Amino acid sequence: MRGAGFALRIRPAASYDLRRDVDVHEAERAAVRAILEAVQAEGDAAVRRFTAQFDGWDGAELRVPPEQLARAWREADPAFRAALEAAAANIRAFHERQRRASWFEPTATGTVLGQLIRPLDRVGVYVPGGRAAYPSTVLMNVIPAQVAGVGEIAVVTPPGPDGGVHPGILVACHLLGVDEVYRVGGAQAVAALAYGTETIRPVDKIVGPGNVYVALAKREVFGRVGIDAVAGPSEIVVLADSTADARQVAADLLSQAEHDPLAAAVLVTTDCALAAAVQAEVERQLADLPRAAIAREALERNGAILLAASLDEAVETVNRLAPEHLELLVADPWALLGRIRHAGAVFLGSHSPEPVGDYFAGPNHVLPTNGTARFSSGLSVHDFVKVTNVIAYSRADLVAHAEPIVTLARAEGLEAHARAVLVRLEASAGRETGVAVTAPRAEPGDFRQKGDRDA
Repeated sequence: MRGAGFALRIRPAASYDLRRDVDVHEAERAAVRAILEAVQAEGDAAVRRFTAQFDGWDGAELRVPPEQLARAWREADPAFRAALEAAAANIRAFHERQRRASWFEPTATGTVLGQLIRPLDRVGVYVPGGRAAYPSTVLMNVIPAQVAGVGEIAVVTPPGPDGGVHPGILVACHLLGVDEVYRVGGAQAVAALAYGTETIRPVDKIVGPGNVYVALAKREVFGRVGIDAVAGPSEIVVLADSTADARQVAADLLSQAEHDPLAAAVLVTTDCALAAAVQAEVERQLADLPRAAIAREALERNGAILLAASLDEAVETVNRLAPEHLELLVADPWALLGRIRHAGAVFLGSHSPEPVGDYFAGPNHVLPTNGTARFSSGLSVHDFVKVTNVIAYSRADLVAHAEPIVTLARAEGLEAHARAVLVRLEASAGRETGVAVTAPRAEPGDFRQKGDRDA
């Protein structure tokens, strides 16, 4: 049902699907591919051409001079600088706990197995500059890379028509010691990071959110470089019972709806009175919200108040939606936490509104969207390291295990695999292993057990 003038509709929980189809036409894909090909072929010249076309700036100097970053820091509001410093400290402390160490495990027979954990050499971070500039994006993407030990970090962000970059972004970069910042945005920035140009050296991985053209470009270059994810619009689900404050619920829903017209904001509740109160409270708070037009469009397109018949149904609804952000505004949120299987981040209790995670608490705010929390996780230190397996077999173990290794290789029809083991044991194959170098090969796909008979 929907009352007159209400942005949020009240409906049964079973009828709602959080996933949104972003309308992408083949023309947009073709445009992105053309940009990528041009930058790969022409380098800086193509980057400058597209920057002039899409951002209105035709300057020659793509890199932001380091002194401009330092000046932005000096001129920033001291309260803003202090807030960034405190947030950065929390984010760094949280991500330090994610560090992984290489390990090696020797066996009694002389074999050593292990894993080498190594950071990526060079990473590119895309920081949006469209509807709003987000210094927090710099913190959330750069700090995990630094904690992982990434040697080089390059930041790209769209310029204004005068070639300027939002000072908040420059302040955040200066705070973190990142001085390689380029005033380039859109698909041309992704192309420059992936392929390299005369000015911008290629990276190993590209992270950071962007518009549909940035998302398409990241998808196209994946394989040549790594990417974090193809992120969708932001979303929040609030699971609330009769103890929740309607004003808080409405404020939390609007905190995500104001991001983008494609954002989603959903209340799941068992309480009809709360549903009606939140519906009205959202309208009251929209009245003086600076980004009310964006928030209202998002709520009308992708917002909902879902009524569940029981708490069990409410929890299952949340798990089916697999939201980016989940708030538990219930009497005992810890009692529900263990039942939550799918969510990018979970915020427990009335003192943990979603913006605490967006900016300050420490966990990363780069999270899976559009239902992908069913199989993926938020950005972390793990996204900036590689794991290399290490095998140092002893002769004793090679002799002892030669027979099953050769058996498996020949069962798959890979005789050269078998011989790579046997050539090391030729002198003692018959005596020590009982494996004959000239033993008959199994045909490819012959996995029959001894004693099996043809039908």
